[in-house]
Amino acid sequence: MATDAIDLLPSHDNVLYCDDAVNPDLPTEAMYSQIRKLSRYFVKSWSHFDDNDLGVAPISGGITNLILKVFVKGSNEEEQPITIRIFGPYTDEVIDRKRELQAILSLSAEGFGPKLIGLFANGMVQSYINARTLEPVDMSRPEIAALIAKEVRRLHETEIPGSREPQLWRDIQKFFDKASVISFEDSIKQKKYEAISFDEINKEIKKLQEVSDALNAPVVYCHNDLLSGNLMVSEKSNKLHLIDFEYGSYNYRGFDIGNHFNEYAGFECDYSLYPDKKAQFHFFRHYLHCKGSQEVSKIELEALYIETNFYALVSHLFWAIWGIVQRSSSASSMRTCCEQKGIAKKTMEEENL
Repeated sequence: MATDAIDLLPSHDNVLYCDDAVNPDLPTEAMYSQIRKLSRYFVKSWSHFDDNDLGVAPISGGITNLILKVFVKGSNEEEQPITIRIFGPYTDEVIDRKRELQAILSLSAEGFGPKLIGLFANGMVQSYINARTLEPVDMSRPEIAALIAKEVRRLHETEIPGSREPQLWRDIQKFFDKASVISFEDSIKQKKYEAISFDEINKEIKKLQEVSDALNAPVVYCHNDLLSGNLMVSEKSNKLHLIDFEYGSYNYRGFDIGNHFNEYAGFECDYSLYPDKKAQFHFFRHYLHCKGSQEVSKIELEALYIETNFYALVSHLFWAIWGIVQRSSSASSMRTCCEQKGIAKKTMEEENL
């Protein structure tokens, strides 16, 4: 059984707490009624509004969560909307909620993502960012790539409380341990699953970890899931926002960038869209010297190129094993996840899982 979100974050003066939960399996209007009730609790100035006064609308970009905007109908800019994020079913199988929630206050203070307003039993309430969620094709645009590179560098320079050990291999091992002992009720799926050689996958993990140790890549605070749905841009201010730090942790710098480059392929996994060396060097230049205009040396560019493209391979393995665990947890939740998480979708289609 999932642990309530409110049990995972120490009490904080600026964060409200509520024991209620939202049931996403209810008919839409019944669920929206629960959301409006929560909104009135978390936004005290809304307490006198009834359900007819509050609008609810889904927000694109969520993968393992249901994300909704709540707003006062017909209001002016004085009544700012809020965002309700409902955690997906079984997501604590693959997401360390305690790690996420403990980091989110520091991230918010540094201007990353929306501000945390409160927690309820199966989700959180955050401020609303008035910006456009990117599409995969947007990330390859040079001007957008430059914005992403600078904001990722800013994140990587931010100090976040918690373990500073890289979490990549710990997380892969956690997924592997779960993926290697599951079973499917459907006999056809079970037969396909049994054809997967977890011994071979384990050997690959060990080989990749040896190379990783030899690379000695910098360990920084990483987002670890920089797909288009977790990137927003404000067209007026031209500000780039990183959101949804569910997988955030200290990790290898190259993994964050390499995983991002994999996401250029989009949800259909068209790897002809993976950035070529010229496009990667454009990103690297803005990443390496985001605050200055000095020339980036070829040695710096080549070193980051090797580091990034190695960890791009590790990223495939990470999300492939992630996908098996998710597939076993909930078929209904995976319909949503796999439609949007490209690498896992491709892997599971190939395995017919």
